[in-house]
Amino acid sequence: MKYRVEGTDVEVSLADGDAATVLLYVARRFAYEIDMLRDGDLQGHTTDRTVGASFESNRLSGTAMVIRPMHYPLGADVKNTGMSVTERVVITDILADCEGVVVWGGDLMPAKQSHFHIGVKPADLRLERLVS
Repeated sequence: MKYRVEGTDVEVSLADGDAATVLLYVARRFAYEIDMLRDGDLQGHTTDRTVGASFESNRLSGTAMVIRPMHYPLGADVKNTGMSVTERVVITDILADCEGVVVWGGDLMPAKQSHFHIGVKPADLRLERLVS
C-alpha cells in the first residue's frame, strides 16, 4: 500500500499495518531532523529479488525501506560516502525511541546506512507499545 510521509510530498509502498506506522515515523523524523525528503529519496516494497546483502530482502515483504540509497549505498562508511557524524547521532536517537523495533543497516555487515527494517515479529509487545 502507498503511504505519504507526513509533512512531505514523498510516498512509499509498505506493508499495511504496524510496520508502515513505524517506518513512516522513521522517515518523518529523518525529514524533519536530518533533511527534508524529496521525490526519489525513499524506496519501500519491491518485487525485485536482486539483493546485495541478505537483509535487503526485507523490502520484499514491505517491512523495510531505504532512505536516499544513492547517498548511502551498500558498504558506504562515514569517511567516504556515508552519513555524517551528526546524521548518525540523529539516527541513533530515532532508533532509541523505537525501542529495538527498527534495525538500521548502518549497524549491519555489510553496512547500508540508508536501510531500515522492522526487526521484531508482529506479536512483539515492543511493536504494539510503539504504535499505540
